[in-house]
Amino acid sequence: MRARYALPALAAVATLLLTGCVNNSDPDATGARDDSVADEVTVDEAAAALLPAAIAESGVLRIGTSPNYPPNEFKDDAGEPIGWGIELVDAIAAKLGLESDISIAKFDNIIPNIVGGQLDLGESSFTDTLEREKQVDFVNYYTAGIQWASPLGKTVDPDNACGLKVAVQATTYQDTVEIPAKSAACEAAGKAPITPMPFDTQDSAAYAVVVGQADAFSADSPVTLYAISQQKDKLQLAGETFEVSSYGLAVQKDSGMAQVVQAALQSMVDDGSYLELLDAWGVASGGLDVITINAASQG
Repeated sequence: MRARYALPALAAVATLLLTGCVNNSDPDATGARDDSVADEVTVDEAAAALLPAAIAESGVLRIGTSPNYPPNEFKDDAGEPIGWGIELVDAIAAKLGLESDISIAKFDNIIPNIVGGQLDLGESSFTDTLEREKQVDFVNYYTAGIQWASPLGKTVDPDNACGLKVAVQATTYQDTVEIPAKSAACEAAGKAPITPMPFDTQDSAAYAVVVGQADAFSADSPVTLYAISQQKDKLQLAGETFEVSSYGLAVQKDSGMAQVVQAALQSMVDDGSYLELLDAWGVASGGLDVITINAASQG
């Protein structure tokens, strides 16, 4: 998952791959900010009443995102953040009677900026982990697992990938935990290790598979499904989804904002706008019926 850590960024294997395989200007499910669920939601007065005074008085919800993870959050041709995660936080702001002010930030800077009070909320496909919960509270809004993809017509088993080249986005969970663990297991069994191929963006990791530079790529399930939808004649699913866990919207710890965002998002679940948004982007399979807080520590 996009459980990133403060590690040095790894260089892309080839500069030419930075063009990527996903056409960010043409999302498969046509969800775009000029036709957003946020334009249709009504204010939930009970949720809005829970807002800290400073935020309520400002009229603005300051949101940080690192938009390079389509279809969750990415950029359109003008460089503006779009994606179903972006539309979701726009709608949450609207539910609270606030304007959303979305800032593009480095992934590793979002949580420190929430802790420091420069941001009210972080949306960037954060995996809710116990370690992160020491710094921020998470409002859980989606479940995602790991899903591999391989070239069309090539069978790849994520549980038997010894000796293969696997592309990943640098500093993600797949890069820092999943592939190293799988590779170590290969070596312990006397088999060839997995060769990880880290790229600066997920688009580049997928493109490495399209052009035959890698045997497969590993990413969060909605990200992999989106990439395949954009390259149906080049990519296919490899194995089943595994290691399912929760995405969380990050807010300042013990500030009361977790309860505010939870109430606004549960209101969206109850009125159907949450499912409408997920359906528009083709990612409804990971949707929730009950919005929770800090799922990692709740077991």
